[in-house]
Amino acid sequence: MDQPTRTHPLPNVTVILLTLTAAVAILFGMKQYAEILGPLLLTVNLFIAAYPIQTWLVSKKVPRLVAQILLALTVFAILAAFLYALVWSITALVQELPRYQSQFWTLYHEVVALLGQMGISEQQVMDQIRGVNPTSLAGLLSSALGSVTNVVSLLAVLIVMIFMMVFDTDTFGMRNAALHRHQPRVWHSIADFIAGVRRYWVVTSIFGLIVAVIDVIALEFLGVPLALVWGILSFITNYIPNVGFVIGLVPPAIMALLANDPLTALLVVIIYSVANFVIQSIIQPKFNGDAVGVTALVSFLSLLLWSSVLGALGALLALPMTLLAKAVLVDHDPQMRWLNAFISNDVTMADPRGIPDEAAEPPPILPRGPEQVAAAHAAILGPDEAALAGLGENTDAPDPARDEPEQGRPE
Repeated sequence: MDQPTRTHPLPNVTVILLTLTAAVAILFGMKQYAEILGPLLLTVNLFIAAYPIQTWLVSKKVPRLVAQILLALTVFAILAAFLYALVWSITALVQELPRYQSQFWTLYHEVVALLGQMGISEQQVMDQIRGVNPTSLAGLLSSALGSVTNVVSLLAVLIVMIFMMVFDTDTFGMRNAALHRHQPRVWHSIADFIAGVRRYWVVTSIFGLIVAVIDVIALEFLGVPLALVWGILSFITNYIPNVGFVIGLVPPAIMALLANDPLTALLVVIIYSVANFVIQSIIQPKFNGDAVGVTALVSFLSLLLWSSVLGALGALLALPMTLLAKAVLVDHDPQMRWLNAFISNDVTMADPRGIPDEAAEPPPILPRGPEQVAAAHAAILGPDEAALAGLGENTDAPDPARDEPEQGRPE
């Protein structure tokens, strides 16, 4: 019986170690240039989410230059609204906290009395929390808000990148066609990434808004101060996978404890938990479909990984970055699709043939007919721009001008 031939001369363990070493080196290099990569990746994600506006305007016969300007204004508006909501909520919290100085000390003495019954002295408590009170917390938040140097530099880089990318949108159709012609596997990967990440941002925003509205209504009903602030915080932290819910829960629970009573704080925790579980853990995944496409553990690990590589922006871009790596490196490579058995929420994605009941011989790329390719082009560029770029239903058809043999051409 013939032994199977090794496709590469190196042992498997050596290949694995070299791959891991290369991955660590790449991540380390990305961390060194996080100040550039973070704004760039955020700009790309903003354009992926907002680009359908330009395609819709072009389909309505709006001049392309006007459509590009409106696209840039939309991206700026999204960014400005996000920053304004964040700054406004922090400012409102800084102004509100000093009013609860007496409630804080009342709660402190109650906790000290309770700990005293458990054998913990007040001096031990004082050594641990000396200097922690709403006033000092407000001062800390004020200083954090006043340190705007990094934020200003980040915004400057973002603004320049947005303008540059707006100028490049005029050639997106031709670039898309060239990539599809010369690197079809890469094109398929990027097309899947764009469709998935666009669905992820839209669905996450809609359900984050629903959860925020429910939180505001509940907090207003319970009489918790700054209900609108906590609703905005809930909406913003919704974009941070897994731990964003906890970040959005802690401040209103503490405020309910200071301004009301422990029962109100407990009700806040219960309402937040129920709303998060029902909407974001049961309903939202059904609408997200394959937008995320990874397990809960991989989602959490991606948060830790990209936060350590890209900093604060890494927490916001954790899932889109994981989706990009998965689409480019795993999903469209038959020799790597087995990794989906560990990271994908759909185990059938581990089949190297792409579709489980295909022929035994795996194709070089995922099989797609003309209709699927045309739909992917339209999802990226919009139907009108895809048509203008010549990316219709016959995109997979051979091009005689390109494929004919070079005959009679002078040497």
